[in-house]
Amino acid sequence: MPGLDRESTRRSAKAGELTLNYYEAGEPTDVGGGLPLVMLHGGGPGASAWSNFGSALPGFAEDFRTLLVDQPGFGQSDKPEVVGHFFRFAANALKDLLDELGIDRIHLLGNSLGGGTAMRFALEYPERVGRLVLMGPGGASVNLFHADPTEGVKRLMDFGAAPSAEAMRAFISTMVVNQDLVTDELVAERLADATAPGAQKAMASMGMSFWNPDTMEDGLLWREAHRLTRPTLLTWGREDRVNPLDGALVALKMIPRASLHVFPNCGHWAQIEAADEFREVCTAFLARHQERSRS
Repeated sequence: MPGLDRESTRRSAKAGELTLNYYEAGEPTDVGGGLPLVMLHGGGPGASAWSNFGSALPGFAEDFRTLLVDQPGFGQSDKPEVVGHFFRFAANALKDLLDELGIDRIHLLGNSLGGGTAMRFALEYPERVGRLVLMGPGGASVNLFHADPTEGVKRLMDFGAAPSAEAMRAFISTMVVNQDLVTDELVAERLADATAPGAQKAMASMGMSFWNPDTMEDGLLWREAHRLTRPTLLTWGREDRVNPLDGALVALKMIPRASLHVFPNCGHWAQIEAADEFREVCTAFLARHQERSRS
């Protein structure tokens, strides 16, 4: 579906007390039982729905009504203080957004931080999810063999401590195997978004929900993975340096209806670095959904 650009697809709507920005394209088809597909982005500095999934939107919009949502604190969405743990805070905001848009059930795809939000949403509102795709998800992965924090998380923390173009380039370089993707234009774009008014305060508020003793346990989603009833596709880049591949093993073992697809020569951004295969694998998985049987 050519001709889709950022401004022509941009929308906004109320989500409870918040206003969330999102991008929408495509119409329902028979693929996936006609359910809309919602995509949730990761949580690195300068991340947004468009930066993560803008390039994937035309392909997915051929088969699905597709919505790319800026999570609270990111992109053009409101940047409030996070109440409780971010995953639950953002999942509840997504529920409010869907209520506002009159959308009952969705397929849900989340990358990294967005994977954690997606999993929390599916745990709390299982009746509203058809199928679930988790891309190197936060909260669900347990690094059995890699040290914590991982290289990618260290670079994220370095940027938070001293934002600069050099720190942004170092962070982005951990996202991909193909370093040709780390362009000056991408670094400048992400740096501008990461240092926009309110962005750094929002990032700090999100980050504190993972370290605050009063909220951090709510983010350990792997402990609740056995409760996840929806068919779930785990996707991972084999060379992921943010949430390494060994982090998939506990989720794969614990989620009752989980399967795993690994992209070779690929880092944390499978939707960009393995774009065609990523779309093919996800679409095939979602196409197996039959809405009448709610399978």
